Amino acid sequence: MRLFRLIPLYMALALGANAAFATDAETLAPLREDSLKRLILHKEPKPAKEIEFQLEDDGGVGTLADYEGKYVLLNFWATWCAPCRKEMPQIAELQDEFGGDKFQVLTLATGRNSPAGIKKFFEENGISNLPRHQDLSSAAAREFGVIALPITVILNPEGQEIARLIGDAEWNSDSAKAIISTLVGAES
Repeated sequence: MRLFRLIPLYMALALGANAAFATDAETLAPLREDSLKRLILHKEPKPAKEIEFQLEDDGGVGTLADYEGKYVLLNFWATWCAPCRKEMPQIAELQDEFGGDKFQVLTLATGRNSPAGIKKFFEENGISNLPRHQDLSSAAAREFGVIALPITVILNPEGQEIARLIGDAEWNSDSAKAIISTLVGAES
């Protein structure tokens, strides 16, 4: 009998969670300007694929579960990709400003990118605050439906995809910073 009394409570919590994200999507939509207008905000969070990737400098294997509890800006890129090379320092700025307990940039060099080449690229661009993880076989990219580079996916603290941008963007723009600030501020 007690179980039947709890059903409405659990349904209200579940519906409230979906309504809360709908409000977030509505709140974020007007913040998209210039290149961030292409940021696709999902009406409801989508389950993220379970992926594995090579940690930098052959440090083992990582998963998205390692980042649960934070908003994650997951960037699929390659050293040979000109738009990727342009936006990576801008993404590093986001990590500088917002990285911490609530937000993390996760970069995955997809396909044929040597660890030495990635390290050299980061050094040449003064990037020391981003991970140099690899998706050697492009399996993670395939799981996320990456058909071109760069692609950036935003995951919520539950590890669900809430937004996606195909192509490069100005990740150090006021628009990008307003979106990330709103997300991490919403968790306060």
